[in-house]
Order: sequence, then structure tokens, then C-alpha cells
Amino acid sequence: MNTSTKPRVVIVGAGFGGLSAAKALKHAPVDITIVDRQNYHLFQPLLYQVATASLSPAEIAQPIRSILRYQKNVRVLLDEVTGVDAAAKTVRTAGGHALSYDHLIIATGARHSYFGKDSWEAFAPGIKSVDDATRVRAMILLAFERAEVETDAAKREALLTFTIVGGGPTGVEMAGAIAELARRSIVTDFRTIEPSSSRILLIEAGPRLLPSFPEDLSQEAKRALEAMGVEVTLGAAVTDISADGVMLGPTPIATKTVMWAAGVRASPAGEWLKVPCDRAGRVIVGHDFAVPGMSEVYVIGDTAAFTSEDGRILPSVAPAAKQAGLYAGRLIAAHAMGRTLPDAFRYADYGNLATIGHSKAVVDFGFARLKGLIAWVLWSVVHVYFLIGFRNRFFVATGWAWSYLTYKRGVRLITGGGTGTRSPE
Repeated sequence: MNTSTKPRVVIVGAGFGGLSAAKALKHAPVDITIVDRQNYHLFQPLLYQVATASLSPAEIAQPIRSILRYQKNVRVLLDEVTGVDAAAKTVRTAGGHALSYDHLIIATGARHSYFGKDSWEAFAPGIKSVDDATRVRAMILLAFERAEVETDAAKREALLTFTIVGGGPTGVEMAGAIAELARRSIVTDFRTIEPSSSRILLIEAGPRLLPSFPEDLSQEAKRALEAMGVEVTLGAAVTDISADGVMLGPTPIATKTVMWAAGVRASPAGEWLKVPCDRAGRVIVGHDFAVPGMSEVYVIGDTAAFTSEDGRILPSVAPAAKQAGLYAGRLIAAHAMGRTLPDAFRYADYGNLATIGHSKAVVDFGFARLKGLIAWVLWSVVHVYFLIGFRNRFFVATGWAWSYLTYKRGVRLITGGGTGTRSPE
């Protein structure tokens, strides 16, 4: 039992925001409990590379306890939060714990949104976790394996049709990675089928890809994908997804592998706190990330709807979550140490980056826009830098170098008995 009289800080979620908050409190006289349902911190921006057999999960994940092993004021609890009692200042968990807090930071991220069509998830998984990524990897690789032994031409064509719904960074990166897998990495591995004849569809309901990027870079991404053989469809919404394929408006498309990259919604933090949220389920927070009426509760990252002075919502990207976590941690530390509170939060926007494929990427710094090889090199350096741990950085960097020189992918494993993959029927 903890008998310390130090302020108790509970951090829910060990993503970018939660870890940044914990590290900002390293020298503060507080007792920190960080709760996560996984025992590892995951670098989500590279999950699509696990899903497309470029990286293994171990290369983009690091145990939470290992990351925080030298921070003596932190304890890590492997559990799932089920609710918050704001009146009693306790956090409830599935394991039966009631964690008392003086300050609470909620950094639980986001989950998939199917816009009210939750039944689609069974046929079109997204990638937000390691389990999601390995499931999608099995779907993709099993599609080729089943096509190799399929004698019916129509069924074989459906197996070799890969559909990605959503033209944001994840969708663009997935489409490019699958195109390279089919047309470069495994092109000589099969005897009956030609993987290079695979049909790869990227469907975006909006008027252009990468809507958060300048229009010229959106056009460059579209041009580069089409040069790789990806069929890009814009301004058309998917109206149904089933075991047989997708409906693009009134047009059916026979496809056995569908991936979802079209929408996200916040974690249920708003439901726990019973406070106002925006349309995406994000908790509406004040200028210091505190929940209005609950000055001791902070919500950060993808779970928060933070509006800056210029009226813009803080973007759902890793740098924004890290900066928010660092600010919330410093704010709590200042309260605990009786120091002057930090100045108002200001987001430092370092730009947008998206990779398209081998030596192809787009980068927007605001003052400068890059594309092609130099953008791809910069994208690679930034992502390696943000990985936690020397081992992960080394293996990812050397793996990318090997793939760049050979086009080979070394993680083509079908695990989990193929669960989550639809039968060819």
C-alpha cells in the first residue's frame, strides 16, 4: 500500500503523450502510476510497415518498464481502464483497482471509426495495434497463397484485388507498400500466379489525397501511386463492405482483402468523464488541456479537442501528442514544486510527411515543399529518430537500407493461423 504524501499522478496511456508527460515529471516530487492495457509503447506511424511485411512488431515497440526503468517515481500497471469517478478522484480498471489521483492525465489515443457501419470492421480492419497489423499482414500474404492454388479465374482475380479505403497518410502509405510488395518483393516467389498483376485500389471520398497537405503535393502523391500501378478513385464513397467485396456507390467490386484507413474516433474518455465532446468523440479541453470544471484532469493527444488561438484544432500526429504531454507534465510539476506555471501552450508545427514508396515521399514544411528521393530520405531520418531505443533505430535503419538496395522484405510470416482472414469461398 502506498503511504506517500506526495501528490498522486495517474497517467492513462503510454503512447507519445503519456510517456512525454511522465518524463516531464521525472524530477518532480510526485508519485506517478502509468496504466496501459499493453506492456509496450508502440510507434504507430510505422504500423503499416508491419502490415506489409517490411518490419517486425519488435522493431517498432519497446517495453514500457524498460523505457521508464530509471525513473524511480513511476510505477507501471498493466491493466485496462474502464471508468473514471471524477467526484471521488479515482480511476477504475478491469483488474479491480481503484487508483486515487490528485492529477489525472488521459492520453488514450483513438480507435477506428466506421461512420456508424461497425459491421464493416469484420471485413475491413484498420491498423491501430500490433494485433491489427499482424492480422492485416496475414490477410495480404494469404491472399497470394490462396490465389496460387485457386483454379477459378474470377475468384483468383478477387483474391488479387487489394482495396484500401481512405486517402490520408495511412491509406497512401499502405497502397504504395502493397504495390511494392506485389510488384517487386515477391514477384518471383510464385509459380502459378503473377503477383505483379495484382489490382490495388485506393478509394477516397474527398476530392484529393492527403487533404492536410498542399494541393500540389496531393497531386504528386496521386501521380506517384498511379505510376506504381495503384488505381486511385477520388470523390466516390464506399457504400457497403461485405465478404464479397465493396460497393463503390452502385458499383460492386469483387475483392477479398479490404483495409480501412478512412476515419478515427477518440477513445471513450468523454464517456468516462461525462463531459462535452466534439463530433469525433474528443474531449473539449481548455488552453492548458484541463477539462472545464475539472482543473486536475488533463486530456491530451488524439483524445483531446484542443483549439489554438488561431482557431485550429491541434492535429492528431505524434509531435502534437508529445508536446501536449510535455506541457501537461510541466504544468503539474510546477504545481507540485510551487513554481511559476509555464506560459500558454503553443504548438510547434514541424510539418507534414508521408511516404509513397521506394524513394518516393512528400514533405510540407510550410516554408518549403519537398518530394521524391530527398523527401523520402528526410521522412526515413525523422521516423528513425522518433523511435525509442538504439536497437530499434539500428534494426529499422539497416532493414530499410537492405530493402532499398534489394526490394526484399524479410518479415513475410503468416501468424495466428490465418485468423481474421476471409475464406475465398
